[in-house]
Order: sequence, then C-alpha cells, then structure tokens
Amino acid sequence: MKAIALKENGGIENLVLLEVEKPKIQPAEVLVRVKAISINPVDAFARQNKQTVQAILKPKDEKEVIILGWDISGIVEEVGADVIEYKKGDDVFGMVNFVGQGKAYAEFVAAPADQLALKPKNISYEEAAGATLAALTAWQALVNICKMKKGDKVLIHAAAGGVGHYAVQIAKSFGAYVIGTASSSNKDFVSQLGADEFLDYTSEKFEDKVKDADIVLEAIAGNDHLLRSLEAVKKGGKVVSLKSSPEGITADKIKEKGLFFQRMMVKSNGEDMKQIAKMMEEGKIHSHISKKYDFKDLPKAHKQIETGRTRGKIVVVLQ
Repeated sequence: MKAIALKENGGIENLVLLEVEKPKIQPAEVLVRVKAISINPVDAFARQNKQTVQAILKPKDEKEVIILGWDISGIVEEVGADVIEYKKGDDVFGMVNFVGQGKAYAEFVAAPADQLALKPKNISYEEAAGATLAALTAWQALVNICKMKKGDKVLIHAAAGGVGHYAVQIAKSFGAYVIGTASSSNKDFVSQLGADEFLDYTSEKFEDKVKDADIVLEAIAGNDHLLRSLEAVKKGGKVVSLKSSPEGITADKIKEKGLFFQRMMVKSNGEDMKQIAKMMEEGKIHSHISKKYDFKDLPKAHKQIETGRTRGKIVVVLQ
C-alpha cells in the first residue's frame, strides 16, 4: 500500500511517498481503507521536532518507519476476532492511537475498534475526518472536563480554527452563551457558527470586555495570554488550556481567584466519538472544510496548517 512516511525531522520535503506492507490487525482492531485524513497543527509540529515524535509517537527504535497522522474516515475492510460492533463495509471515523502511532497517512490503517464511531450517512468522509482530533479536543475540554451546562458563559479563543469552530457549535448546542475571539476577517464566520458575541483580538482586549466567564477555552500559547484569560473568568470559574501551563504570577492568580485549571491533551475515545457522530447526524455541529488536498499533495497541507491562519479544517482525500 501507499503511505507517506517521515524520513527525518525537518521541512515538508521530509514527507516521502513509500510502498509499505498493509498492516496486520490485532483481535480488537479493524482494518480501515482510508478515504480521508485530517491534518492538525500537531502533525506539523511532530514533523519538525524529534522530541515531539519521541513523546507522542514513542517509536521503538531509530529504524522504525515513522508514519504521522491520527485522524481518519473510511470503510472497514477487515474485522478482528474480538470485534462485534463493526462489520466489513461499515463507514467509520475516529482519532486513532493518540497518544501513540496512528499511522494515518496511508491507504490502510489498523484502528482499535473502541476508538471509532460509525460515520453518519448525512456527512461526507471529508467532513467526518475533520471532526476527529479537533472535535474531540473541544468535546473533552468543555463537556468532560468543564461539565458545561445551559446558561454558562463560555469564552473560546481562536474560535475560527479547527478546535475553536467545533467548540463554538458544541457550546451553543448545550445552551451556553458563547463569546468567540478571532481576527476581524473571521467575524461573519464565527457569528454564523452561533457565537453570541465576537471579539477581534487584533483591535480590542478581550479581558476588558469579558470579566465573568464561567469557562475559558485557552488555545493560544504563552503565559501572557493565559494571564489575560484569567482576568476574563469569574472567581471559581474554569480554564482549560491546550498549550500553556501556569507559571509564577499566572499560577498565583489561579489560586487567588479559586479557579479550576487544567492543561489538557486530547485522548482517543470511541464513546466521545459517538457523541460527536450523534451531534453531526442531528445537524447540531458540522465541519467547515477550508481546503482539500490529494494524497500526493499532503506536504502542501502541512505547509498550510503551519500558517496558523486556517479557517476550520484541512483534509487530505484518498481515491
């Protein structure tokens, strides 16, 4: 089968097309013929940084072929002996083996059955692939960790991005009051997602406008930005950060305001995937696909995600 492997850490030229053996599945796995792949910032970060590859993919030795990627949608080709939930021909999607080796940049992927969900018939393979790592991150942050409920005021940073655009939709579906930050060019987009308020981070300070958020989803790196987010949340509120851990004055502010704080990393979880599938089937959330690339052009998708200016999601399509 065809796969795109990481020759060595560095630029996009190190993503090379290879012929490799089709994976053999374990009893609790299914073999998925991949139709679409989603690209995330962590993909590009792992490509560039050997430390990230070691920490996230945990390769066994230096000779192991590194195949990046975790987000897939496709068709079940083969079913492991212990799998009863899926059968050959089922359309499925999910984030596979994160943290670990998903090996999604390939025509076939061995996926743990308990990390997948059936693809709703009303969405495409591309839309399904998009709603994996990013949608899971939003769900796990807001629902699993923060226990978001109707009436909560939720401040979502980078609301036009991959995680952010799902977070806005999930929060609205729960009946929350949603404030989204993004650049002015994304105002209409974020508003159409359902945000009640929009703040242009390039021209106004969100902490001057918001002082009583129940929940803040912090998606911007750096303690300075995190400290500003702490000013926007009410005493006893909740902050989940995707990129920063509190240090010094930031840690002191968390204690002073009695805040719940968690630095989170998304985890593969089939039950959460099923919740996302249900919401997509019901039309409560959707994937905004801003760009599509053919499999051979996957390195170009890395170049795009590195800009930090992607609206919604980027997907790679396999024939």
